[in-house]
Amino acid sequence: MLAELLKLIDDALVLEGRGLALSSASPLAGAIPELDSMGVMAIVNEAEERWGISIKDEEIDGEVFATVGSLQDFLRAKIGSA
Repeated sequence: MLAELLKLIDDALVLEGRGLALSSASPLAGAIPELDSMGVMAIVNEAEERWGISIKDEEIDGEVFATVGSLQDFLRAKIGSA
C-alpha cells in the first residue's frame, strides 16, 4: 500500500515525483508546503475515490497527517472497516 499512497500524495499535491521519494517515517504536516488545507482535502478526496471509503471532516487531524506512516495507518483502518 505504501507505493500506492506515495503516488496518491504525489498526484494530489502535484509534487512532480518528489512524493515518490518519501518513506513511512517522512513527516507530512508542516514539512511539505503543498500540504495546506486544500492539499489535505485533495488527498482525502483522492483516497475516498480510490479506495471507496468515506472520511468525515472530524476524523481529520494533525495526528493523521503527521507522517506518511500515520496517514497509511489511518487509511488502512478505514479500508478495513469499509
